[in-house]
Amino acid sequence: MSLESVGLISCLLPLTAALYFLLPWERGKNWVLLAAGLLFYAFGSLPGVALLLLAVLVNYLLGLLIRSGKLGKLPLILGVVGNLAFLGAYKYLDFLLSALSPWLAVPTLGLAAPLGVSFFTFKCVSYLVDAYRDRRKATRSFPALLLYISFFPQIAAGPITRFDDFSRQLTGRRCTLELCAGGLRRFVAGMGKKLILAGIAAKAVDGVFALAAPDIRLAWLGASAYLIQIYFDFSGYSDMAIGLGQFFGFQTPENFNYPYISASVTEFWRRWHISLSSWFRDYVYIPLGGNRKGKGRTAWNKFVVFALCGLWHGAAWTFLAWGVWHGIFSALESLRWIDTKKLSQSRAGKIACHVYTLLVVLLGFVLFRAESLTQGFQMIGALFTGFSFTAAGTVTLARLANPECLFVLCLGAVLSTPVWPWLREKLGRARPALECAACLILLLLCLGKLAAGDFAPFIYVQF
Repeated sequence: MSLESVGLISCLLPLTAALYFLLPWERGKNWVLLAAGLLFYAFGSLPGVALLLLAVLVNYLLGLLIRSGKLGKLPLILGVVGNLAFLGAYKYLDFLLSALSPWLAVPTLGLAAPLGVSFFTFKCVSYLVDAYRDRRKATRSFPALLLYISFFPQIAAGPITRFDDFSRQLTGRRCTLELCAGGLRRFVAGMGKKLILAGIAAKAVDGVFALAAPDIRLAWLGASAYLIQIYFDFSGYSDMAIGLGQFFGFQTPENFNYPYISASVTEFWRRWHISLSSWFRDYVYIPLGGNRKGKGRTAWNKFVVFALCGLWHGAAWTFLAWGVWHGIFSALESLRWIDTKKLSQSRAGKIACHVYTLLVVLLGFVLFRAESLTQGFQMIGALFTGFSFTAAGTVTLARLANPECLFVLCLGAVLSTPVWPWLREKLGRARPALECAACLILLLLCLGKLAAGDFAPFIYVQF
């Protein structure tokens, strides 16, 4: 099950909402959300429920040991190593075994990764580290920790929240009609991003990346469409998660802030997948020394963080190459070998910085989307040298770059900028009525897409 699934929208969400708002006491509401989270997870990964419960139980017990302070740093070390080993076993062990197969005759194990394992493992690590830094943050309540990990709007693909922020909202949260309505509108808006914008862009992306040798026209179509697809797919999921959280009274930090308007790779990562960037900053970059040990060490720390970020996405050379690619440019910006701050002082320089950033991001996403490094490099080569035009390529271009696709790409490019907040401000008093009407129309369009089954799963759910 996922946030855009028919099962959640037609069954689990209405049933959960009915029980949630009928129960008068807050503890009962929390138990309803806990049951809904486990049920949601069971539909997505039934064998993974036992692993999820075991992981939460182990981290809960380690948290109690940290809170007691009797064993010093040992519970933290065991917890961090254990969580990362758990993540590594399910996501990277088969990858390593297959890489060693030319020299060692070892079979792969075929372990199926539990749903959202990368996200809930990082939640567990942050919980233990925060508890070690302040023992009061280690909870005595197992249900509270389990609800934090299994909260169904976030469990499959984030955002990666902190336990301290989440636990404060387990009591005394507000569920006003205005907040609930706003949460539902945001949920529908996110679903529209996913099913309509990302869904239509995905057809062009899949068509181009299925070609053996796309020409320059098709390569740019596929790369540009993937910029639209991955942004509206993932930000759409984040909007749905934040909206559902708000519907139940939980405030969730923003995960995207118009990353495509960035004028540097560093700025891009302050705006893209903010919860993951913040996690790596707080638990990897700063412990490595951050920017406290000179420019060279700062550049190296950033490179390491981005390489690890690439690996976090999955056991594939393409993900590692994507992380290294961003790490290189982030390091170069730290060393001021690419001085975007100085360049941005003039209007022409600012435009150049935006173009540079978008080009770096686009080329990185080509590697990210490719099935292999070979395909990724071939696609990048086609972006600049693919001038071998054929009749078959022209026919394919006409089929993929149809009016619907071009309209969605243009609309996506516009909505990737802060035009919507500006428009909302201009609407004035008419805004609430227009937003409700637009939300209703969008909901009907999304239900039509769901009924037709004409969409792909969320990209980040696989991580």
